[in-house]
Amino acid sequence: MGSLTTNIVLAVAVVAALVGGGSCGPPKVPPGPNITTNYNAPWLPARATWYGQPYGSGPADNGGACGIKNVNLPPYNGMISCGNVPIFKDGRGCGSCYEVKCEQPAACSKQPVTVFITDMNYEPISAYHFDFSGKAFGAMACPGKETELRKAGIIDMQFRRVRCKYPSGQKVTFHVEKGSNPNYLAVLVKFVADDGDVIQMDLQEAGLPAWRPMKLSWGAIWRMDTATPLKAPFSIRVTTESGKSLIAKDVIPVNWMPDAVYVSNVQFC
Repeated sequence: MGSLTTNIVLAVAVVAALVGGGSCGPPKVPPGPNITTNYNAPWLPARATWYGQPYGSGPADNGGACGIKNVNLPPYNGMISCGNVPIFKDGRGCGSCYEVKCEQPAACSKQPVTVFITDMNYEPISAYHFDFSGKAFGAMACPGKETELRKAGIIDMQFRRVRCKYPSGQKVTFHVEKGSNPNYLAVLVKFVADDGDVIQMDLQEAGLPAWRPMKLSWGAIWRMDTATPLKAPFSIRVTTESGKSLIAKDVIPVNWMPDAVYVSNVQFC
Protein backbone atom coordinates (compact mmCIF):
# COMPACT_ATOMS: atom_id res chain seq x y z
CA MET A 1 0.00 0.00 0.00
CA GLY A 2 2.88 2.31 0.78
CA SER A 3 4.24 1.88 -2.74
CA LEU A 4 0.80 2.57 -4.25
CA THR A 5 0.40 5.71 -2.13
CA THR A 6 3.82 6.94 -3.20
CA ASN A 7 2.98 6.41 -6.87
CA ILE A 8 -0.28 8.31 -6.51
CA VAL A 9 1.48 11.22 -4.80
CA LEU A 10 4.09 11.34 -7.56
CA ALA A 11 1.41 11.28 -10.27
CA VAL A 12 -0.47 14.15 -8.62
CA ALA A 13 2.76 16.13 -8.38
CA VAL A 14 3.48 15.65 -12.08
CA VAL A 15 -0.02 16.76 -13.08
CA ALA A 16 0.23 19.79 -10.79
CA ALA A 17 3.56 20.75 -12.34
CA LEU A 18 2.12 20.53 -15.86
CA VAL A 19 -0.94 22.56 -14.95
CA GLY A 20 1.20 25.11 -13.16
CA GLY A 21 3.40 25.70 -16.16
CA GLY A 22 6.10 23.17 -15.43
CA SER A 23 5.79 21.53 -18.86
CA CYS A 24 8.59 21.75 -21.38
CA GLY A 25 8.67 24.29 -24.20
CA PRO A 26 8.57 28.10 -24.41
CA PRO A 27 5.94 29.95 -22.39
CA LYS A 28 2.70 30.75 -24.18
CA VAL A 29 2.14 34.42 -24.97
CA PRO A 30 -1.46 35.71 -25.15
CA PRO A 31 -2.39 37.53 -28.38
CA GLY A 32 -2.30 41.30 -28.47
CA PRO A 33 -5.20 43.66 -29.24
CA ASN A 34 -6.65 43.46 -32.75
CA ILE A 35 -4.87 45.53 -35.36
CA THR A 36 -7.21 48.13 -36.86
CA THR A 37 -7.18 50.62 -39.74
CA ASN A 38 -4.96 53.09 -37.91
CA TYR A 39 -2.50 53.93 -40.64
CA ASN A 40 -0.60 56.40 -38.49
CA ALA A 41 0.31 53.83 -35.85
CA PRO A 42 3.95 53.37 -34.84
CA TRP A 43 5.93 50.27 -35.71
CA LEU A 44 5.01 47.40 -33.40
CA PRO A 45 7.16 44.46 -32.31
CA ALA A 46 6.36 40.93 -33.44
CA ARG A 47 8.05 37.61 -34.07
CA ALA A 48 8.51 36.06 -37.47
CA THR A 49 8.78 32.52 -38.78
CA TRP A 50 8.37 31.03 -42.26
CA TYR A 51 6.87 27.91 -43.81
CA GLY A 52 6.73 26.04 -47.09
CA GLN A 53 9.54 26.12 -49.63
CA PRO A 54 12.46 28.56 -49.18
CA TYR A 55 11.50 30.54 -52.28
CA GLY A 56 7.85 29.49 -52.26
CA SER A 57 4.54 31.13 -51.52
CA GLY A 58 3.60 29.31 -48.33
CA PRO A 59 1.12 26.42 -48.56
CA ALA A 60 1.81 23.61 -51.01
CA ASP A 61 -1.51 24.34 -52.75
CA ASN A 62 -0.70 28.06 -53.07
CA GLY A 63 -3.72 28.84 -50.91
CA GLY A 64 -4.38 29.19 -47.19
CA ALA A 65 -7.04 29.72 -44.55
CA CYS A 66 -8.54 32.73 -46.36
CA GLY A 67 -9.57 30.48 -49.24
CA ILE A 68 -7.63 32.56 -51.75
CA LYS A 69 -5.79 30.41 -54.30
CA ASN A 70 -2.81 31.00 -56.58
CA VAL A 71 -1.10 33.39 -54.18
CA ASN A 72 2.12 32.54 -56.02
CA LEU A 73 0.83 34.48 -59.02
CA PRO A 74 0.32 38.26 -59.52
CA PRO A 75 -0.79 40.39 -57.83
CA TYR A 76 0.28 38.57 -54.63
CA ASN A 77 3.47 37.17 -56.16
CA GLY A 78 4.09 34.98 -53.14
CA MET A 79 4.44 37.97 -50.79
CA ILE A 80 2.01 36.56 -48.27
CA SER A 81 1.85 35.68 -44.59
CA CYS A 82 -0.17 33.95 -41.92
CA GLY A 83 -1.34 36.21 -39.15
CA ASN A 84 -2.13 35.22 -35.59
CA VAL A 85 -5.45 35.99 -33.87
CA PRO A 86 -5.30 39.84 -33.76
CA ILE A 87 -4.13 39.98 -37.40
CA PHE A 88 -6.22 37.20 -39.00
CA LYS A 89 -9.31 38.09 -36.93
CA ASP A 90 -11.28 34.91 -37.75
CA GLY A 91 -11.04 35.75 -41.45
CA ARG A 92 -11.93 39.42 -41.26
CA GLY A 93 -8.23 40.22 -41.55
CA CYS A 94 -7.94 38.37 -44.87
CA GLY A 95 -6.50 40.60 -47.57
CA SER A 96 -5.11 43.25 -45.21
CA CYS A 97 -1.61 44.55 -45.88
CA TYR A 98 1.41 45.15 -43.64
CA GLU A 99 4.83 46.65 -43.96
CA VAL A 100 7.32 44.38 -42.23
CA LYS A 101 11.04 44.62 -41.53
CA CYS A 102 13.75 43.23 -39.28
CA GLU A 103 16.95 44.67 -37.85
CA GLN A 104 18.55 41.54 -36.41
CA PRO A 105 20.26 39.23 -37.28
CA ALA A 106 22.87 40.88 -39.47
CA ALA A 107 21.28 39.48 -42.65
CA CYS A 108 18.26 41.80 -42.16
CA SER A 109 18.13 44.73 -44.58
CA LYS A 110 16.16 46.94 -42.13
CA GLN A 111 14.08 48.03 -45.15
CA PRO A 112 10.29 47.44 -45.15
CA VAL A 113 8.51 45.16 -47.58
CA THR A 114 4.75 44.70 -47.94
CA VAL A 115 2.87 41.43 -47.42
CA PHE A 116 -0.76 40.33 -47.78
CA ILE A 117 -2.53 38.30 -45.08
CA THR A 118 -3.87 35.14 -46.74
CA ASP A 119 -3.50 32.50 -44.01
CA MET A 120 -3.67 32.04 -40.22
CA ASN A 121 -1.53 30.68 -37.40
CA TYR A 122 -2.16 30.17 -33.71
CA GLU A 123 1.35 29.51 -32.38
CA PRO A 124 1.48 31.43 -29.06
CA ILE A 125 5.08 32.61 -29.40
CA SER A 126 4.34 36.34 -29.41
CA ALA A 127 1.50 38.83 -29.02
CA TYR A 128 1.87 39.36 -32.78
CA HIS A 129 3.23 36.58 -34.97
CA PHE A 130 3.76 36.56 -38.73
CA ASP A 131 4.41 33.20 -40.37
CA PHE A 132 5.69 34.20 -43.80
CA SER A 133 6.06 32.39 -47.05
CA GLY A 134 9.69 31.56 -47.71
CA LYS A 135 9.79 34.27 -50.36
CA ALA A 136 8.35 36.98 -48.08
CA PHE A 137 10.65 36.05 -45.19
CA GLY A 138 13.67 36.22 -47.47
CA ALA A 139 12.53 39.61 -48.81
CA MET A 140 13.43 41.16 -45.44
CA ALA A 141 17.08 40.23 -46.01
CA CYS A 142 19.91 42.13 -47.60
CA PRO A 143 20.41 41.13 -51.24
CA GLY A 144 22.15 37.77 -51.37
CA LYS A 145 21.48 37.08 -47.67
CA GLU A 146 18.05 35.48 -48.05
CA THR A 147 19.22 31.95 -47.26
CA GLU A 148 21.20 33.17 -44.26
CA LEU A 149 18.13 34.93 -42.85
CA ARG A 150 15.88 31.92 -43.36
CA LYS A 151 18.36 29.78 -41.42
CA ALA A 152 17.81 32.03 -38.39
CA GLY A 153 14.35 30.46 -37.90
CA ILE A 154 12.42 32.61 -35.42
CA ILE A 155 13.39 36.29 -35.46
CA ASP A 156 12.19 39.53 -33.94
CA MET A 157 10.63 41.98 -36.38
CA GLN A 158 8.58 45.15 -36.63
CA PHE A 159 5.34 45.78 -38.49
CA ARG A 160 2.65 48.32 -39.20
CA ARG A 161 -0.58 48.20 -41.16
CA VAL A 162 -0.64 49.95 -44.53
CA ARG A 163 -3.19 50.50 -47.25
CA CYS A 164 -3.30 47.78 -49.91
CA LYS A 165 -2.25 48.82 -53.39
CA TYR A 166 -2.85 46.83 -56.57
CA PRO A 167 -1.72 47.37 -60.14
CA SER A 168 -3.74 49.89 -62.14
CA GLY A 169 -6.84 48.28 -63.55
CA GLN A 170 -7.15 45.57 -60.91
CA LYS A 171 -10.79 45.38 -59.78
CA VAL A 172 -12.50 43.69 -56.85
CA THR A 173 -13.02 40.06 -57.84
CA PHE A 174 -15.49 37.39 -56.73
CA HIS A 175 -15.22 33.62 -56.95
CA VAL A 176 -18.44 31.61 -56.63
CA GLU A 177 -17.42 28.58 -54.61
CA LYS A 178 -17.96 24.95 -55.54
CA GLY A 179 -21.26 23.59 -54.24
CA SER A 180 -23.11 26.87 -54.69
CA ASN A 181 -26.70 26.61 -55.94
CA PRO A 182 -29.85 28.79 -56.02
CA ASN A 183 -30.43 28.12 -52.30
CA TYR A 184 -26.83 28.36 -51.16
CA LEU A 185 -24.49 30.97 -52.59
CA ALA A 186 -20.91 31.11 -51.27
CA VAL A 187 -18.65 33.87 -52.62
CA LEU A 188 -14.96 34.54 -52.06
CA VAL A 189 -13.88 38.17 -52.34
CA LYS A 190 -10.32 39.22 -53.20
CA PHE A 191 -8.16 42.01 -54.61
CA VAL A 192 -9.73 44.65 -52.35
CA ALA A 193 -7.61 47.81 -52.30
CA ASP A 194 -7.21 50.36 -49.48
CA ASP A 195 -8.22 48.59 -46.23
CA GLY A 196 -7.83 45.27 -48.01
CA ASP A 197 -10.13 43.38 -45.68
CA VAL A 198 -13.91 42.95 -45.76
CA ILE A 199 -16.08 43.06 -42.65
CA GLN A 200 -19.47 42.72 -44.39
CA MET A 201 -20.96 41.66 -47.72
CA ASP A 202 -24.58 42.17 -48.72
CA LEU A 203 -26.51 40.67 -51.63
CA GLN A 204 -29.19 42.23 -53.82
CA GLU A 205 -31.27 39.98 -56.07
CA ALA A 206 -32.55 40.93 -59.51
CA GLY A 207 -35.54 43.25 -59.36
CA LEU A 208 -35.52 43.60 -55.56
CA PRO A 209 -34.57 46.82 -53.76
CA ALA A 210 -33.56 45.21 -50.46
CA TRP A 211 -30.01 44.33 -49.51
CA ARG A 212 -29.67 41.07 -47.58
CA PRO A 213 -26.66 40.52 -45.31
CA MET A 214 -24.43 37.58 -46.13
CA LYS A 215 -22.76 35.58 -43.36
CA LEU A 216 -19.04 35.07 -43.03
CA SER A 217 -18.54 31.39 -43.73
CA TRP A 218 -14.76 31.13 -43.26
CA GLY A 219 -11.71 33.03 -44.40
CA ALA A 220 -12.72 35.52 -47.09
CA ILE A 221 -15.81 33.51 -48.09
CA TRP A 222 -19.29 34.91 -47.46
CA ARG A 223 -22.50 32.94 -47.96
CA MET A 224 -26.26 33.29 -48.34
CA ASP A 225 -28.57 30.44 -47.26
CA THR A 226 -32.21 30.71 -48.27
CA ALA A 227 -35.28 28.48 -48.52
CA THR A 228 -36.43 30.43 -51.57
CA PRO A 229 -34.23 30.16 -54.69
CA LEU A 230 -32.16 33.28 -55.30
CA LYS A 231 -32.83 35.20 -58.50
CA ALA A 232 -29.81 36.41 -60.50
CA PRO A 233 -28.16 38.62 -61.55
CA PHE A 234 -26.73 39.48 -58.13
CA SER A 235 -25.26 42.77 -57.00
CA ILE A 236 -22.84 42.67 -54.08
CA ARG A 237 -22.09 45.45 -51.62
CA VAL A 238 -18.67 45.23 -50.00
CA THR A 239 -17.84 47.05 -46.74
CA THR A 240 -14.30 47.29 -45.43
CA GLU A 241 -13.03 47.82 -41.89
CA SER A 242 -12.98 51.61 -41.95
CA GLY A 243 -16.65 51.65 -43.02
CA LYS A 244 -16.16 52.32 -46.73
CA SER A 245 -18.56 50.57 -49.10
CA LEU A 246 -18.86 49.99 -52.82
CA ILE A 247 -21.41 48.19 -54.98
CA ALA A 248 -20.56 45.72 -57.71
CA LYS A 249 -23.74 46.01 -59.77
CA ASP A 250 -24.99 42.75 -61.33
CA VAL A 251 -21.50 41.31 -60.92
CA ILE A 252 -22.77 37.70 -60.80
CA PRO A 253 -24.79 37.18 -64.00
CA VAL A 254 -28.00 35.30 -64.73
CA ASN A 255 -26.12 32.29 -66.09
CA TRP A 256 -23.68 32.09 -63.18
CA MET A 257 -21.91 28.84 -62.39
CA PRO A 258 -20.16 27.37 -59.32
CA ASP A 259 -16.37 27.52 -59.36
CA ALA A 260 -16.39 30.56 -61.62
CA VAL A 261 -14.66 33.94 -61.30
CA TYR A 262 -16.51 37.22 -61.82
CA VAL A 263 -14.55 40.46 -62.04
CA SER A 264 -16.33 43.68 -61.07
CA ASN A 265 -15.79 47.11 -62.59
CA VAL A 266 -15.24 48.79 -59.20
CA GLN A 267 -12.36 49.25 -56.78
CA PHE A 268 -11.66 51.20 -53.59
CA CYS A 269 -9.52 54.29 -54.05
